[in-house]
Amino acid sequence: MSREAYQPPVSAPAPTRDAFGSGLASDGPAINYLCGDCNSKVPLKRGDPIRCKECGHRVLYKERTKRMVQFEAR
Repeated sequence: MSREAYQPPVSAPAPTRDAFGSGLASDGPAINYLCGDCNSKVPLKRGDPIRCKECGHRVLYKERTKRMVQFEAR
């Protein structure tokens, strides 16, 4: 079969993001980040641009968790 005679199949549509259950960009919780320039809290969801909403700086740091670690005395 020559290359000119080949035609790709067109019967099945290409899978989309929703076909795999990943959902839209607005789904899911917002994660808080700290701006590296102005130190403001920036809540980001999946798919949001990585940019501070106050000053436009593009270096964001993830906040540390606030859970308590319990140590066992031995």
